[in-house]
Amino acid sequence: MKRTVRSDVRARGFTLIEMMIAIAILAVIAVLSWRGLDQVIRGRTTITNAMEDERVVAQLFDQMRIDARQAATDDQAGQPAISMSANRLQVVRGMYTPGGPPRLQVVRYRLTDGRIVRFASAPLANVGEVRRALLAADSADGWSAVPLMGGVGSFATRVYITQQGWTTQMGEVASKVTENDNNVKVPQLGDGPLPRSVTGVQVAVGAGNLQAPITRVFLVGE
Repeated sequence: MKRTVRSDVRARGFTLIEMMIAIAILAVIAVLSWRGLDQVIRGRTTITNAMEDERVVAQLFDQMRIDARQAATDDQAGQPAISMSANRLQVVRGMYTPGGPPRLQVVRYRLTDGRIVRFASAPLANVGEVRRALLAADSADGWSAVPLMGGVGSFATRVYITQQGWTTQMGEVASKVTENDNNVKVPQLGDGPLPRSVTGVQVAVGAGNLQAPITRVFLVGE
């Protein structure tokens, strides 16, 4: 008769201490995983916001560049085609539509309640309409308003006068217009068109999410 051999080694489960250690390890792994995922999400959100900010800034400056490039002459505007004041830039520009006659338009960039808004008049057919538009408010009938950039803290402009340099004083621009007008009347200087008083515009936009204001320079009528 064979004797049954009994093993003294009994199968046993995890002890309470081992279970607590395992739970603690899993908890640490879960926390680390959550933090890693949170950082990824935050990083993606930051990148998305930065890309959106860049898109908005690019759109703003691209529109300014187009308006400055299509600026009318001082003759056509009946005054300096480019003018400025505190938190405002104004451009009298040409409008060209396929198959239609050329028109003028008054465009204003204004900082209002932390937002740069582009105001634009309806197409203008003659100097008389241009003068009325220059005197009209931004909210006048026929004007459109397009918000371009929010969160703006500062909006500064200056213009470039040929043979003089940069200035923020419209009085100097007016003096240049007078000088150009007088020169045109001098036979020795020719009887050509009135030269532009302003040939360049510099715009600086500051915002809370920018370390320093963004500055761009645009050529006028080029």
